[in-house]
Amino acid sequence: MFEELKEEDLSLIQKAKDIIKSNYDSQNYRHTVGCALRCADGEIYLGVNVYLAHGACAEMIAMGTAITAGKREFECIVAIGGDNSDIIYSPCGNCRQMLVDYCPECFVIINTHEGIKKTKAKNLIPFAYETPFS
Repeated sequence: MFEELKEEDLSLIQKAKDIIKSNYDSQNYRHTVGCALRCADGEIYLGVNVYLAHGACAEMIAMGTAITAGKREFECIVAIGGDNSDIIYSPCGNCRQMLVDYCPECFVIINTHEGIKKTKAKNLIPFAYETPFS
């Protein structure tokens, strides 16, 4: 179920750290999570969360940016807390459903009891609701 990280995954983690470090909002906490998404062609798209009453997660922002650029095949995604703790965040329920809908075979980097690993998005939400475009 879990796989070890490769060098390209470690680089993806660093990109997520870099984007939130440069955008972290310590006064209003509107931007507290950074995300890096690697597409099948190797291009990487970044995002930070937008915190409002109904804000958008960093994963949604990164994926929306990639989709806007015409990307449709996604390989790996990671989200990082930006409060200098460098915590890898597991996707929330909405993001898990989005990942299953758009890219169930995409790897997601998460913290496990055995350390940082990656697993496919479809493993994060067993018995997921299936939309017409899943």
